[in-house]
Amino acid sequence: MKDHDSATDLPPIALGPLAPAALGVLIYSFTLPATAVGLEGLDPYLVGVGRSAAASLLAIAALLAVRARPPRRGQWAGFAVVGAGVVFGFPVLTTLALDHGASAAHSAVVVGLLPAATAVFAVLRAGERPSGAFWLASGAGAVCVTGFALVRGAGRVTAADLLLVAALLAVAAGYAEGGRLAHSMPGWQVISWALVLTAPISVPVTLWLMAATDPQWTVRTGLGFGYLAVFSAYLGFFAWYAGMARVGIARAGQVQLVQPVLTLLWSGLLLGELIDATTALAAVAVLACVALTQRARVRRAGPAAPLRDLAD
Repeated sequence: MKDHDSATDLPPIALGPLAPAALGVLIYSFTLPATAVGLEGLDPYLVGVGRSAAASLLAIAALLAVRARPPRRGQWAGFAVVGAGVVFGFPVLTTLALDHGASAAHSAVVVGLLPAATAVFAVLRAGERPSGAFWLASGAGAVCVTGFALVRGAGRVTAADLLLVAALLAVAAGYAEGGRLAHSMPGWQVISWALVLTAPISVPVTLWLMAATDPQWTVRTGLGFGYLAVFSAYLGFFAWYAGMARVGIARAGQVQLVQPVLTLLWSGLLLGELIDATTALAAVAVLACVALTQRARVRRAGPAAPLRDLAD
């Protein structure tokens, strides 16, 4: 990571350096509502995998246009993490969660722990030593989300909640590794190569699903799927990885604090979902816990684990 501050609290950051990350978060805040719209006529696996397949076509065109050099052999492990997390893991798992009955608003609360999870992966990859306050705030956020899930699930964690937690871990790993790779190549190339390298899986699977699931295309479902393919699966990462490369992975996560709130807003305005007091209170509680993790003291312990990035 470019940030080499030692044993210091994370200071406030001006909007200018954070602008790319803020744009990425704004784009991502529409992802869950757009997914819910796509599910109105499409199979959940088609929504989850198909958006990446469509985005891979854009990525191929962009890489060819600039004659981008392919990743070094030593970077492939990092791209495997990005592909597993952001190309397949998060899209498929969140789509299945929504298909299993979770609302976009409910999902936004659970996924509200994403900034803290991303920071944890950044800590693991950067060799930093979090303070006790960091882990205490992270644990409190996890308790808030678990409590919310139990209340909504009548005393039990539902299958949708487990899918959301798995999605959270998958995308946090993909974000952190993508942010690392963005230090050695432009952020837009990171997501582009991740999509291209996974296209031999995503494209054939999508074609098979198109033939096997009888999709019901309407203007509404087309718009939802189109947003996921163009913005959530591709263009959003241009801004997000650029922001991570500029200010650091954990610090870019500060901007993610507003994502659950924005998603709740869009869920109410675009989907007509009822945002009750319990959901709003849980969102605010998670927001507060994650804010504390971002402000906690983190000590640098050594360089990031290389994943053989410098092998060539």
